Amino acid sequence: MGVDEQTIDPAEGAAEAAESTTTAAAAPASSHRYPIAPGYRVNVRTGPGTSYRIVRTLPLGMRVPIYCQKPGERVTGPYGTSNLWCNIANGEFISDTYVYTGSDGYVAPRCD
Repeated sequence: MGVDEQTIDPAEGAAEAAESTTTAAAAPASSHRYPIAPGYRVNVRTGPGTSYRIVRTLPLGMRVPIYCQKPGERVTGPYGTSNLWCNIANGEFISDTYVYTGSDGYVAPRCD
């Protein structure tokens, strides 16, 4: 299990997932949302690494937009090991290793 996630019973997170939304007031609209690995509640951080502050935790079954991506701390998750981090909202990042993008590389522009 990687540093950036928690696992919980799927029944505990089902209600939260139904109520949760991910929007970014300052980020451009993304028409595609990518699923978070099944069974994982992923910590959302202020930057591309586990030393950055946690701002929230995504519920089970969440799908997220990816506005841009940038390199950061190397993390191991259900989809491998990578230093790629996804910006899912203004100032919010998750490790690409917890997002099913269908690619080992960039699927969005590089963040500034």
